[in-house]
Amino acid sequence: MLDGLSMDQLRTFIAAADEGSFSAAGRKLRRAQSVVSQTLANLEAQIDVQLFDRSARYPQLTEQGTALLAEARVVVNSMNGFKAKARTMAEGLEPELSVAVDVMYPMESLTVAVGLFRAAFPHTPLRLYVEALGAVIQPVLQGTCRLGIIGSMPVVPDAVEAEKLLDVPMVTVTGNAHPLARRKGLIRMRELEDHVQLVLTDRTSLSDGKTYGVFSPSTWRLADLGAKHAFLRAGFGWGHMPQAMVRYDLDTGALVQIQIENFQPRTPPIAMFAAYRKDSPPGPAGRWFLDQLKQTDSPGRA
Repeated sequence: MLDGLSMDQLRTFIAAADEGSFSAAGRKLRRAQSVVSQTLANLEAQIDVQLFDRSARYPQLTEQGTALLAEARVVVNSMNGFKAKARTMAEGLEPELSVAVDVMYPMESLTVAVGLFRAAFPHTPLRLYVEALGAVIQPVLQGTCRLGIIGSMPVVPDAVEAEKLLDVPMVTVTGNAHPLARRKGLIRMRELEDHVQLVLTDRTSLSDGKTYGVFSPSTWRLADLGAKHAFLRAGFGWGHMPQAMVRYDLDTGALVQIQIENFQPRTPPIAMFAAYRKDSPPGPAGRWFLDQLKQTDSPGRA
Protein backbone atom coordinates (compact mmCIF):
# COMPACT_ATOMS: atom_id res chain seq x y z
CA MET A 1 0.00 0.00 0.00
CA LEU A 2 2.93 2.35 0.61
CA ASP A 3 3.66 2.42 -3.12
CA GLY A 4 0.25 4.00 -3.61
CA LEU A 5 1.11 7.15 -1.67
CA SER A 6 0.57 10.33 -3.64
CA MET A 7 2.08 13.81 -3.59
CA ASP A 8 -1.43 15.14 -3.02
CA GLN A 9 -1.68 13.19 0.23
CA LEU A 10 1.66 14.50 1.44
CA ARG A 11 0.78 18.09 0.54
CA THR A 12 -2.51 17.74 2.39
CA PHE A 13 -0.66 16.33 5.43
CA ILE A 14 1.76 19.29 5.42
CA ALA A 15 -1.04 21.83 4.98
CA ALA A 16 -3.03 20.37 7.90
CA ALA A 17 0.03 20.42 10.15
CA ASP A 18 0.98 23.97 9.17
CA GLU A 19 -2.51 25.45 9.36
CA GLY A 20 -3.46 23.74 12.63
CA SER A 21 -6.86 22.41 11.52
CA PHE A 22 -8.44 20.43 8.71
CA SER A 23 -10.80 23.28 7.88
CA ALA A 24 -7.95 25.78 7.56
CA ALA A 25 -6.02 23.29 5.41
CA GLY A 26 -9.12 22.96 3.22
CA ARG A 27 -9.26 26.73 2.73
CA LYS A 28 -5.59 26.83 1.82
CA LEU A 29 -5.95 23.95 -0.63
CA ARG A 30 -9.39 25.16 -1.80
CA ARG A 31 -11.03 21.91 -0.81
CA ALA A 32 -13.87 20.96 1.49
CA GLN A 33 -12.95 19.98 5.04
CA SER A 34 -14.47 16.57 4.47
CA VAL A 35 -12.12 15.98 1.52
CA VAL A 36 -9.10 16.91 3.67
CA SER A 37 -10.26 14.64 6.49
CA GLN A 38 -10.83 11.72 4.14
CA THR A 39 -7.47 12.24 2.40
CA LEU A 40 -5.64 12.17 5.71
CA ALA A 41 -7.61 9.15 6.94
CA ASN A 42 -6.69 7.28 3.77
CA LEU A 43 -3.03 8.25 4.23
CA GLU A 44 -2.99 7.01 7.82
CA ALA A 45 -4.60 3.74 6.76
CA GLN A 46 -2.08 3.22 3.99
CA ILE A 47 0.97 3.75 6.19
CA ASP A 48 -0.64 2.20 9.30
CA VAL A 49 0.45 5.19 11.42
CA GLN A 50 -1.79 7.72 13.22
CA LEU A 51 -0.56 11.18 12.19
CA PHE A 52 -3.06 13.30 14.13
CA ASP A 53 -4.69 13.03 17.54
CA ARG A 54 -8.31 14.03 16.96
CA SER A 55 -9.49 13.83 20.55
CA ALA A 56 -9.31 17.61 21.14
CA ARG A 57 -11.14 20.43 19.34
CA TYR A 58 -8.24 20.83 16.93
CA PRO A 59 -6.17 17.92 15.61
CA GLN A 60 -2.68 17.65 17.06
CA LEU A 61 0.28 15.92 15.49
CA THR A 62 1.23 12.70 17.19
CA GLU A 63 4.85 11.89 17.93
CA GLN A 64 4.94 9.72 14.83
CA GLY A 65 3.25 12.45 12.80
CA THR A 66 5.86 15.00 13.87
CA ALA A 67 8.66 12.66 12.80
CA LEU A 68 7.06 11.92 9.43
CA LEU A 69 6.24 15.58 8.75
CA ALA A 70 9.92 16.40 8.23
CA GLU A 71 10.24 13.51 5.78
CA ALA A 72 7.11 14.61 3.94
CA ARG A 73 8.60 18.10 3.50
CA VAL A 74 11.79 16.63 2.02
CA VAL A 75 9.81 14.56 -0.48
CA VAL A 76 7.56 17.44 -1.53
CA ASN A 77 10.44 19.90 -1.83
CA SER A 78 12.40 17.41 -3.92
CA MET A 79 9.44 16.92 -6.22
CA ASN A 80 8.99 20.68 -6.54
CA GLY A 81 12.65 20.99 -7.52
CA PHE A 82 12.26 18.14 -10.01
CA LYS A 83 9.24 19.79 -11.61
CA ALA A 84 10.99 23.18 -11.76
CA LYS A 85 14.02 21.70 -13.48
CA ALA A 86 11.86 19.74 -15.92
CA ARG A 87 9.88 22.86 -16.71
CA THR A 88 12.98 24.95 -17.40
CA MET A 89 14.44 22.17 -19.54
CA ALA A 90 11.24 22.05 -21.58
CA GLU A 91 11.57 25.80 -22.04
CA GLY A 92 15.13 25.40 -23.33
CA LEU A 93 17.10 26.17 -20.15
CA GLU A 94 20.24 24.10 -19.69
CA PRO A 95 19.99 21.40 -16.97
CA GLU A 96 23.47 22.55 -15.86
CA LEU A 97 26.13 24.97 -17.05
CA SER A 98 29.76 23.88 -17.28
CA VAL A 99 32.40 26.57 -17.84
CA ALA A 100 36.17 26.32 -18.28
CA VAL A 101 37.81 29.53 -17.06
CA ASP A 102 41.27 30.79 -17.93
CA VAL A 103 43.45 31.03 -14.84
CA MET A 104 44.30 34.62 -15.80
CA TYR A 105 40.68 35.75 -15.57
CA PRO A 106 40.09 38.10 -12.59
CA MET A 107 38.45 36.11 -9.81
CA GLU A 108 36.71 39.22 -8.45
CA SER A 109 34.75 39.61 -11.67
CA LEU A 110 33.99 35.90 -11.88
CA THR A 111 32.82 35.72 -8.26
CA VAL A 112 30.33 38.55 -8.75
CA ALA A 113 28.91 36.94 -11.89
CA VAL A 114 28.62 33.53 -10.18
CA GLY A 115 26.77 35.08 -7.23
CA LEU A 116 24.28 36.72 -9.56
CA PHE A 117 23.89 33.47 -11.50
CA ARG A 118 23.05 31.51 -8.34
CA ALA A 119 20.30 33.99 -7.50
CA ALA A 120 18.87 34.02 -11.04
CA PHE A 121 19.10 30.27 -11.73
CA PRO A 122 18.91 28.44 -8.37
CA HIS A 123 18.03 25.11 -10.02
CA THR A 124 20.83 25.19 -12.61
CA PRO A 125 24.10 23.78 -11.23
CA LEU A 126 27.20 25.70 -12.29
CA ARG A 127 30.43 23.73 -12.78
CA LEU A 128 33.65 25.74 -13.10
CA TYR A 129 37.04 24.42 -14.18
CA VAL A 130 40.06 26.74 -13.92
CA GLU A 131 42.70 25.93 -16.53
CA ALA A 132 45.38 27.56 -18.67
CA LEU A 133 46.18 27.77 -22.38
CA GLY A 134 44.76 24.89 -24.44
CA ALA A 135 43.24 23.20 -21.39
CA VAL A 136 40.58 25.93 -21.39
CA ILE A 137 39.40 25.44 -24.95
CA GLN A 138 39.84 21.66 -25.16
CA PRO A 139 36.80 20.77 -22.99
CA VAL A 140 34.73 23.18 -25.10
CA LEU A 141 35.81 21.43 -28.30
CA GLN A 142 35.10 18.04 -26.72
CA GLY A 143 31.68 19.12 -25.48
CA THR A 144 32.57 18.63 -21.82
CA CYS A 145 32.04 22.34 -21.15
CA ARG A 146 29.42 24.49 -22.84
CA LEU A 147 31.47 27.66 -22.41
CA GLY A 148 35.11 28.62 -22.15
CA ILE A 149 36.65 31.88 -20.97
CA ILE A 150 39.92 31.99 -22.86
CA GLY A 151 42.84 34.38 -22.92
CA SER A 152 46.25 32.88 -22.22
CA MET A 153 46.05 31.01 -25.53
CA PRO A 154 44.98 33.73 -28.00
CA VAL A 155 44.46 31.41 -30.99
CA VAL A 156 40.80 30.44 -31.39
CA PRO A 157 40.03 27.22 -33.35
CA ASP A 158 37.79 27.59 -36.41
CA ALA A 159 35.01 25.52 -34.83
CA VAL A 160 34.69 28.03 -31.99
CA GLU A 161 32.83 31.33 -31.80
CA ALA A 162 34.41 33.99 -29.57
CA GLU A 163 32.98 37.10 -27.91
CA LYS A 164 35.16 39.75 -26.28
CA LEU A 165 34.70 40.12 -22.52
CA LEU A 166 37.47 42.29 -21.10
CA ASP A 167 41.19 43.03 -21.01
CA VAL A 168 43.22 41.78 -18.04
CA PRO A 169 46.09 44.17 -17.13
CA MET A 170 49.42 42.37 -16.90
CA VAL A 171 52.79 43.24 -15.35
CA THR A 172 56.26 41.72 -15.68
CA VAL A 173 57.73 41.05 -12.25
CA THR A 174 60.45 39.32 -10.29
CA GLY A 175 61.25 38.76 -6.63
CA ASN A 176 62.92 41.55 -4.67
CA ALA A 177 66.07 39.44 -4.18
CA HIS A 178 66.44 38.60 -7.88
CA PRO A 179 69.30 40.30 -9.81
CA LEU A 180 66.84 41.88 -12.24
CA ALA A 181 65.08 43.62 -9.35
CA ARG A 182 68.11 45.90 -8.97
CA ARG A 183 68.04 46.97 -12.60
CA LYS A 184 66.76 50.48 -13.19
CA GLY A 185 65.09 51.47 -16.43
CA LEU A 186 64.64 49.36 -19.55
CA ILE A 187 66.00 45.80 -19.57
CA ARG A 188 67.35 44.61 -22.91
CA MET A 189 66.30 41.26 -24.32
CA ARG A 190 69.82 39.89 -24.32
CA GLU A 191 70.00 40.52 -20.58
CA LEU A 192 66.71 38.71 -19.98
CA GLU A 193 68.09 35.65 -21.75
CA ASP A 194 70.57 35.17 -18.92
CA HIS A 195 67.77 34.58 -16.40
CA VAL A 196 65.13 31.89 -15.95
CA GLN A 197 61.66 32.87 -17.14
CA LEU A 198 58.73 31.29 -15.29
CA VAL A 199 55.91 30.42 -17.70
CA LEU A 200 52.66 28.48 -17.64
CA THR A 201 52.65 25.16 -19.44
CA ASP A 202 49.86 23.67 -21.52
CA ARG A 203 48.52 20.32 -20.38
CA THR A 204 47.17 19.74 -23.87
CA SER A 205 48.80 19.59 -27.29
CA LEU A 206 46.77 22.50 -28.67
CA SER A 207 49.61 25.01 -28.30
CA ASP A 208 52.45 22.72 -29.41
CA GLY A 209 55.08 24.71 -31.27
CA LYS A 210 53.70 28.05 -30.04
CA THR A 211 54.92 30.36 -27.30
CA TYR A 212 53.24 33.43 -25.89
CA GLY A 213 55.39 36.08 -24.24
CA VAL A 214 58.39 33.76 -23.81
CA PHE A 215 61.70 35.57 -24.33
CA SER A 216 64.29 33.48 -22.50
CA PRO A 217 65.80 30.19 -23.70
CA SER A 218 65.90 29.14 -20.05
CA THR A 219 62.40 28.47 -18.75
CA TRP A 220 60.70 26.75 -15.87
CA ARG A 221 57.23 25.61 -16.90
CA LEU A 222 54.48 25.41 -14.31
CA ALA A 223 50.91 24.19 -14.73
CA ASP A 224 49.61 26.23 -11.79
CA LEU A 225 49.47 30.04 -11.59
CA GLY A 226 49.65 29.92 -7.81
CA ALA A 227 52.93 28.00 -8.01
CA LYS A 228 54.28 30.53 -10.50
CA HIS A 229 53.34 33.32 -8.12
CA ALA A 230 55.15 31.61 -5.23
CA PHE A 231 58.25 30.95 -7.34
CA LEU A 232 58.39 34.58 -8.42
CA ARG A 233 58.21 35.72 -4.81
CA ALA A 234 61.01 33.29 -3.98
CA GLY A 235 63.23 34.88 -6.63
CA PHE A 236 63.47 31.78 -8.83
CA GLY A 237 62.97 33.78 -12.02
CA TRP A 238 60.93 36.48 -13.73
CA GLY A 239 57.60 36.36 -15.52
CA HIS A 240 54.30 37.95 -16.47
CA MET A 241 51.38 38.02 -14.00
CA PRO A 242 47.87 39.51 -13.79
CA GLN A 243 48.25 42.90 -12.16
CA ALA A 244 45.40 42.36 -9.70
CA MET A 245 46.94 39.12 -8.43
CA VAL A 246 50.30 40.71 -7.52
CA ARG A 247 49.18 44.20 -6.49
CA TYR A 248 49.73 43.50 -2.79
CA ASP A 249 53.20 42.06 -3.46
CA LEU A 250 54.15 45.15 -5.47
CA ASP A 251 52.82 47.44 -2.74
CA THR A 252 54.77 45.62 -0.03
CA GLY A 253 57.93 45.17 -2.10
CA ALA A 254 57.82 41.37 -2.19
CA LEU A 255 57.76 41.64 -5.99
CA VAL A 256 59.34 44.28 -8.21
CA GLN A 257 57.93 45.37 -11.56
CA ILE A 258 60.46 45.40 -14.37
CA GLN A 259 60.35 47.01 -17.80
CA ILE A 260 61.54 44.93 -20.70
CA GLU A 261 62.57 46.01 -24.17
CA ASN A 262 59.87 44.15 -26.13
CA PHE A 263 57.02 45.40 -23.95
CA GLN A 264 56.82 49.15 -24.23
CA PRO A 265 55.38 51.29 -22.80
CA ARG A 266 53.93 48.48 -20.65
CA THR A 267 53.27 44.76 -20.57
CA PRO A 268 50.32 44.24 -22.93
CA PRO A 269 47.02 43.10 -21.38
CA ILE A 270 45.48 39.71 -22.08
CA ALA A 271 42.22 39.90 -23.99
CA MET A 272 39.60 37.58 -22.55
CA PHE A 273 36.93 36.02 -24.74
CA ALA A 274 33.89 33.87 -24.14
CA ALA A 275 34.14 30.86 -26.43
CA TYR A 276 31.66 28.19 -27.45
CA ARG A 277 31.26 25.72 -30.27
CA LYS A 278 29.45 27.15 -33.28
CA ASP A 279 27.20 24.10 -33.39
CA SER A 280 26.37 24.39 -29.68
CA PRO A 281 25.75 28.02 -28.70
CA PRO A 282 24.85 28.85 -25.10
CA GLY A 283 21.26 28.45 -23.97
CA PRO A 284 19.35 30.99 -21.86
CA ALA A 285 21.41 30.41 -18.69
CA GLY A 286 24.73 30.46 -20.56
CA ARG A 287 23.79 33.61 -22.47
CA TRP A 288 22.72 35.29 -19.25
CA PHE A 289 26.01 34.32 -17.60
CA LEU A 290 28.03 35.76 -20.49
CA ASP A 291 26.08 39.00 -20.37
CA GLN A 292 26.89 39.32 -16.67
CA LEU A 293 30.60 38.75 -17.34
CA LYS A 294 30.52 41.55 -19.92
CA GLN A 295 28.89 43.93 -17.46
CA THR A 296 30.87 43.06 -14.35
CA ASP A 297 33.76 45.34 -13.42
CA SER A 298 36.62 44.16 -11.25
CA PRO A 299 39.59 45.77 -9.52
CA GLY A 300 42.50 46.14 -11.89
CA ARG A 301 40.35 46.01 -14.99
CA ALA A 302 41.66 48.10 -17.89
